Amino acid sequence: MTANLSKNKFEFACKLSELKPNLAKAIEVSDRFVVLVMLDGGKIFCVEDLCTHDGGTLGDGELDGNCLVCPRHGAKFDVRTGDAICMPATEGTLSHEVRIENDEIFIQLKDN
Repeated sequence: MTANLSKNKFEFACKLSELKPNLAKAIEVSDRFVVLVMLDGGKIFCVEDLCTHDGGTLGDGELDGNCLVCPRHGAKFDVRTGDAICMPATEGTLSHEVRIENDEIFIQLKDN
């Protein structure tokens, strides 16, 4: 079910049909918590479920354009890159590669 690319492997995350446009979906993959987001146009992105400001979760955050807003203190992270966009976060969160096969979403987890 998973495909190997280079030395890292893609792992099953969820069914494509489980995502709703412009809503964050927090999931666990290989003991890691990540957030999947389908932006307008159907492009899917995955970032670590971690606000780098205080270690809180991003999974309950709302989208503001291409940014996921931390529900605790309002830090914004670009879901396309993981970059921190505004204070209080000053460093980005990890962004993971996404692959879609049929109705299944796979992600390639980056190292912390």
